[in-house]
Amino acid sequence: DQFRDYMHLEAARRDLRVIIENKSRIILAHAPSGYKHSLKEVLDTPGVMSLIKDTKAAQEVQALKEFFTMLTNDSARACYGPKHVEVAHERLAIQTLLMTDTLFRNTDIASRRKYVNLVESVKKYGGTVHIFSSMHVSGDQLAQLTGIAAILRFPLPDLEDIEM
Repeated sequence: DQFRDYMHLEAARRDLRVIIENKSRIILAHAPSGYKHSLKEVLDTPGVMSLIKDTKAAQEVQALKEFFTMLTNDSARACYGPKHVEVAHERLAIQTLLMTDTLFRNTDIASRRKYVNLVESVKKYGGTVHIFSSMHVSGDQLAQLTGIAAILRFPLPDLEDIEM
């Protein structure tokens, strides 16, 4: 509460239009600590999720949660890593593609083109695509899994046999 009050006062004093104009969008939530990993706990809170449910960040958190659930409950319908995702794409099996912005904005032109084409192709065949910010805790989690993952339309049990 104190920080919010301070922020509003400073925004008014310095005439920070962005903060003043978006005052109603700023929500107050309890965090166990001030570290980045605590953000995941805050975003998992049902009260916070209901407040931000229409935002891109909330959709990304939900998509990542669905991926991990699928990986646990039906591992043949979830894959991660460039090679596995590429094979799943060749078989038109990708329902939801999850990718970090660092892959999507790769400095290597050939690599970037490959990922841009993948995104466009998944959308073309009716899949959904989530590009995760590397600055967000969910993007950080995805980056730990090679930065690319997919929820599949149908099981591909032989994907596990393919070497990365």
